[in-house]
Amino acid sequence: MFAEVIVDISHSEADKIFEYSFEDCRIVAGSRVLVPFGGKTIEGIVIRTKDYCDFDEKKVKPIISLLEEIPALTKETLALADFIVKTCYVSRALAFRQFLPVEMRKGRVREQFVKFAELSEDVNIDDVLSSLRKSAVRQRDLILFLEENGKTPLTELNDKFGGAVKALSDKDALKITSEKRLRSPYKDLGGSVRKFALTEKQLFAVNSVENSDKLTTLLFGVTGSGKTEVYLDLIDKTLKKGKTAIMLVPEISLTPQMLKQLRARFGENAAILHSGLSAGERYDEWWRLRTGEAHIAIGARSAVFAPVENVGLIIIDEEHDGSYVSESAPRYNTADIAEFRSRFNNAKLVLGSATPSIESFLKAKNGEYNFIELPDRINQKPLPDIEIADMRKEVRRGNNTPFSSILKDELAKCLEKGNQAILFLNQRGYSKTVVCTECGHVQKCASCDVSLTYHKEDDSLLCHYCGAKYKMISACTECGSPFIKYGGFGTEKIVADLKTLFPSARILRMDRDTTQTKEGHFKILSEFSARKADILVGTQMIAKGHDFPFVTLVGILDADMSLHFSDFRSAERTFQLITQVAGRSGRAGEAGKVVLQTYQPENHVLRQAVNYDYNGFFEREISIRKATAFPPFTKIVRVLVQSENDELALNAVKDLYNELGDIKRERETCFKFFGCMKAPLKKLQGKYRYQILMRIDNGNDDLIDRIFAASNAKNRGKLNVYMEINPNNLT
Repeated sequence: MFAEVIVDISHSEADKIFEYSFEDCRIVAGSRVLVPFGGKTIEGIVIRTKDYCDFDEKKVKPIISLLEEIPALTKETLALADFIVKTCYVSRALAFRQFLPVEMRKGRVREQFVKFAELSEDVNIDDVLSSLRKSAVRQRDLILFLEENGKTPLTELNDKFGGAVKALSDKDALKITSEKRLRSPYKDLGGSVRKFALTEKQLFAVNSVENSDKLTTLLFGVTGSGKTEVYLDLIDKTLKKGKTAIMLVPEISLTPQMLKQLRARFGENAAILHSGLSAGERYDEWWRLRTGEAHIAIGARSAVFAPVENVGLIIIDEEHDGSYVSESAPRYNTADIAEFRSRFNNAKLVLGSATPSIESFLKAKNGEYNFIELPDRINQKPLPDIEIADMRKEVRRGNNTPFSSILKDELAKCLEKGNQAILFLNQRGYSKTVVCTECGHVQKCASCDVSLTYHKEDDSLLCHYCGAKYKMISACTECGSPFIKYGGFGTEKIVADLKTLFPSARILRMDRDTTQTKEGHFKILSEFSARKADILVGTQMIAKGHDFPFVTLVGILDADMSLHFSDFRSAERTFQLITQVAGRSGRAGEAGKVVLQTYQPENHVLRQAVNYDYNGFFEREISIRKATAFPPFTKIVRVLVQSENDELALNAVKDLYNELGDIKRERETCFKFFGCMKAPLKKLQGKYRYQILMRIDNGNDDLIDRIFAASNAKNRGKLNVYMEINPNNLT
């Protein structure tokens, strides 16, 4: 027999199908195997088996071994890998890697086995005890311990009884066994079964998803409208049909609370997949899903590749969130992968959001998606009032702190009543920049064209793009002046200022710096939920999905920040962020309040967000997109050229621009924009960056294929060239 194999090398020169022979009948399409390749032994994926060979059989090498008896990839995931190759323009090896835990690929993690000891079945305890010398006290204690406690982990017995374990084992008095043990994440989540009776609108939503002739549903529900309970009921119905479900959330911080609800309702039938787990936990959870021991996959973006078969339901909560778009190869949109799996399995796909993406809402309005609205909160409470604080007036009054007088007053009232508050600022660190007041020099990263952020906790300057860390300066590195000032503020400074304003308040901070450990998110959120803190200060990770009943105040400290990005989605993202953050307030008994601080109070995006006017915002935004020929009416194609050698990158982008210009002239009417320029971040991680931006009419995939072929031909040696379609981040 012969097998067509893709070797685990992502280089374009190895992106071919290689043939090997085999005799092991367990090898099938989807199996992981070890094969000889270029004088080395390397892992590969079998994509097809056959009883003939396309080459000289004498030259075909045999497969060395099968890595697992159960094929790692299914018929569906093999087809999905082909889809990724064609739509994301990556090698087959890179596409296959999405389906496997990293450590599993490299053989760095295996099943965990634990050794146990117990008294041998045929042992006579009295005979053994009487045969022991008087001095063998620990052996006697060990026998009595096992008689009372039964099978016990060997490590525990060794710690307690030392050499007595080996001594009794040598006498055949002990039976040593080995058992597989699963490394289960978040063991102490707890939680009891809470099954609520669905409201009339929730029940309508569930039935609409189930009975619709459309596979994809957009569930447009305001914050607190009970979308989660709809999800849980749909999962319940899916499992009862003998099918599996995938539940996606936008942030790792949201996975523990969703897992808690799934475990309370479905027990160990739910398995979690995300990058924050340990290697062993991720490996065991992956295998639980692959073997069918668990039928629900819960996780962030990468869980869309969960190895479940017979999928009946896929849910993408907060579907608008930018984290669902991968910014490293393969650059995929999670919704595209989910739609493929939905079509392949004839499964229902539910996209849920209080602020849907422009693209999804347009498809719903055009009838491509089934459309359901949940316009009211589950408790019939109104959405919180949003009050705008004009920071221009605050500055004129001499208030140069991060807090408006309105916010300070509302914080004082909130704390006095014993309620909780959330303050949102999407900037970690103490200050955004460090500036010399003499010459105006801003401290920048040596590897990136960005200013360094001051982190007071470890008195360092940090690059938030490449992670480089520098000692805090005492004098300007340009002119030597000791007069240094901080520009802007981050979450660290907000916490420091709050401690001065409200000394008795208990404050938690949640950002990337405070959540680096696996359970960092869970610990902070659990403490705040248990009311062990009065104020939670955080970045975007606190903005969505969390339900804190005692939060009655939300402060949005710099609502303008995301408006200033040079991205056609900046208005959309600002509206979404404000609405999502505001939705954390007033979710239980007491009415909520939101203070939105801005230097642009007249801005139409902020005005529509204050009124929760998504429909009005959508109508205005979609008309602008149509008039300016931006997505979803066109596709943005970006080709990024980067190299550590600036001249090499510049010459390459010029050559490529001329080549692509020839293609453009052939199909002039298909292009709405075609330009070459420096990337907004001119240098990143030590590489100089240039880009070619194009906006192309929809339906011209053959044209994009040609652009990719021309771009990929330049991706050699010291040049790194790659193409993105509708990139999530244009910086």
